[in-house]
Amino acid sequence: MAYLKRKIDEQLLRWKGTPEHSPLIIKGARQVGKTESIRHFAGANYDSVIEINFVTNPQYKAIAEGGFSADSIVRVITRIDPSLRFIPGKTLVFFDEIQAFPEIATSLKFFREDGRYDVICSGSLLGVQYHRIDSISVGNKTDWKMQSLDFEEFLWSAGYRDDAIRDMLQNMLEGRPFLSAEHDRYTQLFLEYCILGGMPKVVSTFTEKKNFEGSLDQQRQLLLDYESDARKYAEGLDQARIIAAYRSIPAQLAKENKKFQYSKLAHGARAKDYLGCIEWLEDTGLVNICRCMSFPELPLKGNVDEGKFKVYFADTGLLTASLDDEAQLDVRANRNLGVYKGALYENFTAEALSKQGYELL
Repeated sequence: MAYLKRKIDEQLLRWKGTPEHSPLIIKGARQVGKTESIRHFAGANYDSVIEINFVTNPQYKAIAEGGFSADSIVRVITRIDPSLRFIPGKTLVFFDEIQAFPEIATSLKFFREDGRYDVICSGSLLGVQYHRIDSISVGNKTDWKMQSLDFEEFLWSAGYRDDAIRDMLQNMLEGRPFLSAEHDRYTQLFLEYCILGGMPKVVSTFTEKKNFEGSLDQQRQLLLDYESDARKYAEGLDQARIIAAYRSIPAQLAKENKKFQYSKLAHGARAKDYLGCIEWLEDTGLVNICRCMSFPELPLKGNVDEGKFKVYFADTGLLTASLDDEAQLDVRANRNLGVYKGALYENFTAEALSKQGYELL
C-alpha cells in the first residue's frame, strides 16, 4: 500500500535538524501508523537504518547483557547480525515495540551522550509500561504521542493539496458559504471520515479500492485486537472490567448523561470496583477522557471534579464500527450522523481537539 502523508513527517525532519537532539520516543495505540512513518522518514534521511523489533525478534533483548553504553549495545547488535552498518552521523537506530523490553530505555542516556547515532523508539500500549520507561530515561529523551489520521490528513489521502485545504478552512473562518457542489463534496468527505476514521490501514484500503469494501471487518478486527491486548498487558487489573468499560462507551454516549456511569457496566457497580481501568484505557491511547470542572475558571486543572468525566473513542471510525446494526444502517444508508443522540458529533469533536493537542475539560 502507498504511504500516507502524515503531520509527523515534518516533525521528524525538524527533530533531525535540531542540534544535539535527544533520542525520541513515539507512543500511541496499535496501528496508528508509528512504524510506517518512522520507516518512511528513516529511508529518506539516513544511509543506514538499524531496525530492531523486540516482539518479532526477541533475541535482541540480549543486547544489554554487556551494559547500556552505546559501544556495548552496538557490539552485541553486530554480533547477532554482522551485516548491520553503524555509520557515525548517518545511522538511525530504531527500537520498535519497546513495551516488550522497556529496559532498553536505560541506553538512551548513553546514546545521547555518545552522539554518533540517532535513536527513535516506539511501541503500542506504551502507556502501560511508560512509568518504567520514564523512570529510567528521565531527561534523556523527547516524548511524542501519535494518533490516527486527523481530518486534514484524511483530506491529503483523498488527494487534496494544502492550498485547497486552506481555502476550505478560510471559507469557514470567514463564514463564507461554499458553492453547492463544494458543500456536497465536503459533506461527503466528512461522512466518509466519520465512518472510516483515521486508522491508516482502513484509510489506505478505502483509497485504493475507492469503496468501503472490507473496512468494517478491518475496524472490528482492530477492536478485537485491542481487547486481546487488554487481556495480555493489563497486569494487576481486572481485564474483564477494562473490556466491559471499553465496550460500554457507545451506550454511555447514547444516554443523556453528563458523566460516565459505572452503574451501566454491571448491577451495583461502583467507581472503586473499576479503579484504574479507565486510566489504563487512557494510558494506552484507546480513549480520550473529558474531565468535568466544578467551576469554569482558572486554573482549569485546579477546578477538575475527579469523579465526573466522559469517555470517548480515540478514533470516531471505531466508534461507528461499534454501533449496533440499526444505527450502522442509519449512518451508512441515511447519512444520519445524529444517531445515538449526537454521539458521533460529540466524539468527533473530542477527537479533533485531542489531536490538536488540547486537553479535554
